[in-house]
Amino acid sequence: MALVTTKEMFEKAYNGGYAVGAFNVNNMEIVQGITEAAKDLNAPLILQVSKGARAYANHTYLMKLVEAAVIETELPIALHLDHGDSFETCKSCIDGGFTSVMIDASSKPFEENIAITRQVVEYAHDRGVVVEAELGTLAGIEDDVQVSAEDSSYTKPEDVQEFVERTGCDSLAIAIGTSHGAYKFKPGTKPQLRFDILEEVEKRLPDFPIVLHGSSSVPQEFVNLINKYGGNMPGAVGVPEDQLRKAASMAVCKINIDSDLRLAMTASVRQYLAEHPDHFDPRQYLKPARQAIKDMVSHKIVNVLGCNGKA
Repeated sequence: MALVTTKEMFEKAYNGGYAVGAFNVNNMEIVQGITEAAKDLNAPLILQVSKGARAYANHTYLMKLVEAAVIETELPIALHLDHGDSFETCKSCIDGGFTSVMIDASSKPFEENIAITRQVVEYAHDRGVVVEAELGTLAGIEDDVQVSAEDSSYTKPEDVQEFVERTGCDSLAIAIGTSHGAYKFKPGTKPQLRFDILEEVEKRLPDFPIVLHGSSSVPQEFVNLINKYGGNMPGAVGVPEDQLRKAASMAVCKINIDSDLRLAMTASVRQYLAEHPDHFDPRQYLKPARQAIKDMVSHKIVNVLGCNGKA
């Protein structure tokens, strides 16, 4: 089986009332943990790579890791560029074998966002690649994406139909209250996604796949482990998983998850090295880290996404 696009995935997800997980990858253990969980649960899968991940791991190495995952799992897997910041970055990934790209020009004025997105769409569609775009801006930090709370903005439902029609994009990331990174909301707060915005977007874009970024839930157990073994992470509140599941039952077909994986992996490595200070073989501490990622992804597939058994 070869890499696939998200087109058929999203059609099935929209009609089935579930979402497909888009998990960020940076190295072999992360790819293995994610794909082993998806294989066990027979779930469709999007592996996504940021500009920072490509710079860290090298495009060719990442491509070969994902190709190996397709061979090993025989699952429908899409390879997606997360937060492409320019036509050139998107073009490089399209030419390099990605089946899906995101062009994020959401920080630009509306007309400029349309023009940049349209340029990427035309190039991608000519080569059988699908395109995700974004309207509205999420607060938080993820690799090179840094947006202050003051500069964030909810998606305006009245803009979505014109944007999609003029750009031709295949899916749309919207801002309804999620946030990038682990430091999402202060303890004691009660995050509430703007389902009124999502419902209005769904009315204006019937049968159109919507994407949520910044959807990690930031489990406190991993923050506590990191702090126990030398870290200094403040407490944080993530996006409630029941709200994400509700969004997945509506128009949201793709939910991005990254910070939860980083927290699980880092907590596992810190704990192992603290308990085995004389060990220096990377395989010894990366094996439980890989399992921690697998456990996290399994939880998300079953309890948040609802895509188990949908491959």
